[in-house]
Amino acid sequence: MGWIITLIVGGIIGWLAGLILGKDVPFGIIGNIIAGLVGAAIANAIGLSFGPEVGGVSIIGGLLGAIILILIVSFIMKALGGNDRA
Repeated sequence: MGWIITLIVGGIIGWLAGLILGKDVPFGIIGNIIAGLVGAAIANAIGLSFGPEVGGVSIIGGLLGAIILILIVSFIMKALGGNDRA
């Protein structure tokens, strides 16, 4: 049951990050989950893992990491000539 909660929290974090930046995360809900979970891992790696944790994911740190991840992906896609959906 714990991994389901982690996936739900990752999806919500990725969705919130996309809303804050005003950008769509590619691949819909799967992209949101990936952005949230990878964002939390990025935040943990650079020491931003703070705030409340739900399902093993730091909410504030995960949100900051997801925002960083979406900005990086958006920059890369724009540099490669892709559309600005990321």
